[in-house]
Amino acid sequence: MSLPHAILTALLEKPSSGLELTRRFDKSIGYFWSATHQQIYRELGKLEAAGLIRALPPVQPTRGQKKEYEVLPAGREELTAWVARTEEPKQIRDPLLLRMRAAGVVGPQGLEAELRRHLDLHRAQLEKYTGIEERHFPAVPDEVEDRLRHLVLRGGIQLETFWVAWLMEALAAVEQMPEQMPEQGAAG
Repeated sequence: MSLPHAILTALLEKPSSGLELTRRFDKSIGYFWSATHQQIYRELGKLEAAGLIRALPPVQPTRGQKKEYEVLPAGREELTAWVARTEEPKQIRDPLLLRMRAAGVVGPQGLEAELRRHLDLHRAQLEKYTGIEERHFPAVPDEVEDRLRHLVLRGGIQLETFWVAWLMEALAAVEQMPEQMPEQGAAG
């Protein structure tokens, strides 16, 4: 149920059209909560039907004009209640971790290239996040809103830093392993 809350958050930050929301998701919220354009438009309809948002009246009535949405008081109340709810942390389900476990049984043939690819992807994401931090948070943010946004970004930076360090450790371990592991339980 987090997508509607991500949309409510974005609309409270700035009333937007569906297209503007999808662009904002692509540039910020999407780093930690992704959604397709279809999902966003579908959710806007649901939020409007539920009375949590409304389409603003157009400045000039023109055909084909995009709707701009704002959050209604009921939407703010829903988001406030959601922020206060408890939720269990999500369990990690990463296929790469499972591949590492399997490589311990069958051998790491082909795994090194995948680890290097992941390392490159995480380094690129880390670079992107640190660039955002340098551009948008050069000093200690004054406003609580900016401090919390910065903390979300810092969380992303720390996660990417972890993945880079872990992948380098994993590569070092894989490079020391034999290509194939001896078969367990084989008659001999």
